[in-house]
Amino acid sequence: MNKKAFFASLGLIFTTMIWGFAFVVVKNSLEVLPPIYMIAFRFTISVPLLCIIFWRKLSRISKKSLIHGGILGIFLFLAYAFQTIGCEYTTAGKNAFLTTTYVMIVPFLTWIFSKIKPAKVSVAAAVIALVGIGFLSLESDTQFSVNIGDFLTLICGLFYALHMVFISKYTAKEDPILLTIIQLSITAILGWIATPIYDGTFDFKIVSQWNVLNSILYLGLFSTMLGFLLQNVCQKIVRPSTTSLILSFEAVFGVLSSVIFLHEKITLRMFIGCILIFTALLISETNFFKAKKK
Repeated sequence: MNKKAFFASLGLIFTTMIWGFAFVVVKNSLEVLPPIYMIAFRFTISVPLLCIIFWRKLSRISKKSLIHGGILGIFLFLAYAFQTIGCEYTTAGKNAFLTTTYVMIVPFLTWIFSKIKPAKVSVAAAVIALVGIGFLSLESDTQFSVNIGDFLTLICGLFYALHMVFISKYTAKEDPILLTIIQLSITAILGWIATPIYDGTFDFKIVSQWNVLNSILYLGLFSTMLGFLLQNVCQKIVRPSTTSLILSFEAVFGVLSSVIFLHEKITLRMFIGCILIFTALLISETNFFKAKKK
């Protein structure tokens, strides 16, 4: 196994851990913080620190990187916005499940935009992963009717998929760190533009509350800054379809964080879901590295 690919995959797994454990943070924060304001705050916090850390790279920003980073930022904001709004009209389980339909969409979008036909085993692995996510996310009594929230969440999954495909496309020739800074900046700007439209007025004194401030800092510094920096850097090496499968482990770590911090019980159904997601990744990776050796 290629060392770069191995460590890039580990980086993506670490990203899913950060995002998975953020479910508890988001759950607690949404009780006092409007959803679009949360998006605006977390992305705004991440940008200045990235600029300070990588200030030497800022002089290398080109017109092309601004355009490409801007496109990624638009995809990212729309994905978060549709997911957040969709969650208000559907159950949390269906929202999580329908969001991760990106594991099925990514291989076909890669085919459209990069002319790389998806391998049958990659599609099969995506289907297995999606079934596993269903076991994790959907309750046994879930009604499979489609409402406006489900439709909005499906759109969110499409934008996440576009985001992953275009990260791989753009980072192939451009600096992933610069693209990260630009896309997070664009997402933050769009967030502040959308907040008065969707969330209305907001009492900023709420942010001074210790638990809210801690939540925003975690989401801004870890889930946003570190998470998307790792995704952009690692996707320069890892193919989009594999990335989508690895990122589906976010559901597994989300369940684990609920067990640890919210004292929820893990059921047989949830355990089967975790096994199916792990199996899907194993199938995909084993086939990929065999192909590389040939």
